[in-house]
Amino acid sequence: MLANLLIKNYALIEHLELSPDSQLNIITGETGAGKSIMLGAIGLLLGNRADTKSLYDPTQKCIIEGVYDVSGYALEHIFEEEELDFTTHCIVRREISQAGKSRAFVNDTPVNLETLRRVTSQLMDIHSQHDSIMLGNNEFQLTVVDVYAQTEALLKKYRSDYKTYKQSKETYETLKQEADRLRREFDYNNFLYQELAEAALQPEEQDQLERELNILENAVEIKERLQLAYEYLDNPEQSVLDMLKSAVGSLSQASRLVSEYEPLRERAQSTLIELRDLANEIQSASGQVELDDDRTVLVKERLDLIYQLLQKHQMKSIAELLTLQQDLENKVSKVMNLDEDLAKALLKTERAQEKMLQSAKKLSAVRRSVTTSIEKNICEGLSELGMPNASLRIDVVEIAPTADGIDFISFLFSANKGIRPQELRNVASGGEFSRLMMVIKYILADKRRLPTIVFDEIDTGVSGEIAIKMGNMMRQMAHNHQIIAITHLHQIAAQGEAHYFVYKDHSSEKTVSRIRKLTFEERVHEIAQMIGGNKPSEIVIHNAREILLGTADQSKKKNQTNLF
Repeated sequence: MLANLLIKNYALIEHLELSPDSQLNIITGETGAGKSIMLGAIGLLLGNRADTKSLYDPTQKCIIEGVYDVSGYALEHIFEEEELDFTTHCIVRREISQAGKSRAFVNDTPVNLETLRRVTSQLMDIHSQHDSIMLGNNEFQLTVVDVYAQTEALLKKYRSDYKTYKQSKETYETLKQEADRLRREFDYNNFLYQELAEAALQPEEQDQLERELNILENAVEIKERLQLAYEYLDNPEQSVLDMLKSAVGSLSQASRLVSEYEPLRERAQSTLIELRDLANEIQSASGQVELDDDRTVLVKERLDLIYQLLQKHQMKSIAELLTLQQDLENKVSKVMNLDEDLAKALLKTERAQEKMLQSAKKLSAVRRSVTTSIEKNICEGLSELGMPNASLRIDVVEIAPTADGIDFISFLFSANKGIRPQELRNVASGGEFSRLMMVIKYILADKRRLPTIVFDEIDTGVSGEIAIKMGNMMRQMAHNHQIIAITHLHQIAAQGEAHYFVYKDHSSEKTVSRIRKLTFEERVHEIAQMIGGNKPSEIVIHNAREILLGTADQSKKKNQTNLF
């Protein structure tokens, strides 16, 4: 339950703090006093979007904090799944900075809005007038059936199977589309691949061939130059080697006379050896240069092929061509294996579909099994609320699988005897919607382990004896749930264990919304005003007192029994 609520710097609320009773809490006040503002603040704790325009003082941040007693509600697994610390007193806080940045915390751990909603959806349920309108929505009606049937585990299992099936089907469809495309491109891709494969390209081949062609095309001149260089070094008539040999001999004679010249002789000797090696290498290189016209033609043809392939595929190197060749080979190979891959994907999809449909049928069977019970309970409840001739039929039609199953749920309703039930949205009035929603909330209350339920003017369109019975329902629900009810009806206000009054304070420069818990005598006066206006007579005040005392006595008698 909500143990404590703190609201600071929100809309017309400068500072508000209250600790609601564990059973039925009543909130009353004039229109515009701030009741809806308080609900808006609670909505922020439930993950609603924040707005900087809601700051009371734009220079200060807004803080909304709720402390919930969650002992006995088996919520540990949610906290564990969200990696949050679990304590029996859960603190949920929402902050809105002056710049509009919103932050949320659960037990002082920062969380995103998705996590916040998951946690707080297990802590509070707020019913507003909008929810009564939502009752005409088929998805909402399906949710009512699911909550009553307690299908959470089955629905979770089905949605997991449904997701697996959708993913498998998407994979199969994607593969099928790709297969169609690859088949259309197969002939062309295979031609390109075969052309490259037959070329048998080598990574460094182009550079090597270009160097070889350069030598072949200049073989005559290269050979002449190498031969001339060799003759300069080793010519029988006069060569560098002969002259250097003579120089070495002279330096040898000089070094025998003066030992200091020995290094010069050694250097000359080394040079002579080096030049002999150089001459031999030049001679060998010259011998390797051949005038081979056939080889020249072959090299040119090979290079022409390489240049053509590069230009054709708009690439700059053989390495890129080889990468393309591998890619084409993969595409061609993939087409060869398409039938097998498609068969495997189809089989996987069919098995996933079969498993999903099995889960869907189990879920549907449970839903269908409770519809008669729901119809009976709702009609009995409506009879208690002054609609003895109301009838409700729940139609369940099988449809193609969706994320919610294979059932289309439709509530068909008639408020009058002898009138065929029709779509709820088409036949129910505002007051009938309110009573119907009250009954639904009542019968679902024990199906959900929800700590706190908030009713925002669920009594719209009802009055008199019906309002008294609606208040009795709330009071009975409050035996197992904390109930917070915002109301304009004295019949419901009298049912509360605690009564809070929301009002505007105009004593300072800026209007402020405030709330205070009423004493018994203050409650008498407030209920008297709700009955007879701002200046109630003594008779009205006496009646208000009797209503409060009578409600307390009736509560004691009904504590052990259900309303219907």
